[in-house]
Amino acid sequence: MAHSITPIRNAVIPVAGIGTRLLPATKSQPKEMLPVGRKPVVQYVVEELAQADIKSMLFVTGRKKRSIEDHLDFDPALANMLNTNGSEELLEELHFERLDVSYFFVRQSEQLGLGHAIGCAEKFAGNEPFAVALGDSIIAHPRNSSLMKRLTDCFVQKRASVVIAFEEVPQKEVYRYGIAWPAEQGSVFRVKDLVEKPSVKEAPSNLAIAARYVFSPSIFPAIRQTPPGKKNEIQITDAIRFLLRNGEPVYGVRLRNTERRYDIGNFRSYFETFVDFALADKRFGPSLRRYLKNKLGAK
Repeated sequence: MAHSITPIRNAVIPVAGIGTRLLPATKSQPKEMLPVGRKPVVQYVVEELAQADIKSMLFVTGRKKRSIEDHLDFDPALANMLNTNGSEELLEELHFERLDVSYFFVRQSEQLGLGHAIGCAEKFAGNEPFAVALGDSIIAHPRNSSLMKRLTDCFVQKRASVVIAFEEVPQKEVYRYGIAWPAEQGSVFRVKDLVEKPSVKEAPSNLAIAARYVFSPSIFPAIRQTPPGKKNEIQITDAIRFLLRNGEPVYGVRLRNTERRYDIGNFRSYFETFVDFALADKRFGPSLRRYLKNKLGAK
């Protein structure tokens, strides 16, 4: 499906998941609001999108997600208190409140899969292309790098219907992911097909979908024509494969060696993510590193 060459300014952030693998921490607190270093997970996602010149963000939320909206909202009482107390340094920590971004919220009342969640954004997206960033995944990258900007640039330059971020994973772990079947080599490549959670022997590559996408509006009729799979959920991978079968161009963009995806989906990955970001903290990282060395008996 051809589309006009216009900058991509809208993004959808699905955050409706219950986070059962992180209970009891997520019983009343969204997993997207769990702290990683100094910030909650979702703030990293918002700042990443803002860096890529996204101006409007739609959160597809669920029950018990109100704290996400509260966190992103400007709090004049808090700002006034910090000003009065002379706590300008702390006030600067709230810079994200002043991002040139508009936020919108829609609720996914039932857990019917990522495809269904993205489908909830149809009225928001209208006839324009849009980005998708999963709200429980952080893309760590150098200051001068932007994965989402590369995705949107690829979408425009290739006149694609879908662009997907991919990361290399160990071959023995491909069964856990949606895996690309690349039609060609390179950091940007045409996608021939997607294979959902293949066996190690059957995987066409070790390139796993990495929680970032750009879609044309053609994804919405594809979602409507995609039947539910396991757990009665509509998978976005199946909707993308529908477009592939119809001959629509789908491209992949690899994460660079200096970029890493952190998936806050279970306690092991959450703990590792927190430690990595805490160690990278300019103020407290060095002392934490010394503490861990002493604690672990390292030299």
